[in-house]
Amino acid sequence: MSLFIVAVLTSCNYGETLQGYYVSNQETPNFISVDIPTSFVNIDETILTEDQKEAYESVDKLNMLGYRLSDDNIEEYQAELIKVQNILKDERYDELFRGGNSTDGKIIVKYIGTDTSIDELIVFVTAKDKGFAIIRVLGDNMEPAKIMKLGGIIQNANPDESSVKEFMSFFK
Repeated sequence: MSLFIVAVLTSCNYGETLQGYYVSNQETPNFISVDIPTSFVNIDETILTEDQKEAYESVDKLNMLGYRLSDDNIEEYQAELIKVQNILKDERYDELFRGGNSTDGKIIVKYIGTDTSIDELIVFVTAKDKGFAIIRVLGDNMEPAKIMKLGGIIQNANPDESSVKEFMSFFK
């Protein structure tokens, strides 16, 4: 019986996770990574609606990983892009929405959790001729509808840390 259990456990292939991909590439050339608590985003909470404030308070931290495309790394970029796309095809990630086009770039938003309470929100952005970025929004019982209302506020945030500013300007 013990041999059977060991065989089953060792034969299970859970595949690569987004967190595993992030950890293994955060120090790799052509990647830029930033881990920040929400307190570093520096949002003026007095201008938030009640829904936005609840959403902001449900977020614990952001993990951001980007890959910068250049003339020297096109093949490597394509391989990394395929890896991320394959990870995001896993059934544990539910799609919230997608948009964009093949000319400018695309965005895919996925989540782990339920329709009303998510624990991880994943924003995957590709920008033609620039690269891709993965933003993992980690929290407890985040409500997708409320989190989506934070989009405009986050774009106008004034990050306190230089590495966050560097990441925010990644696609500019």
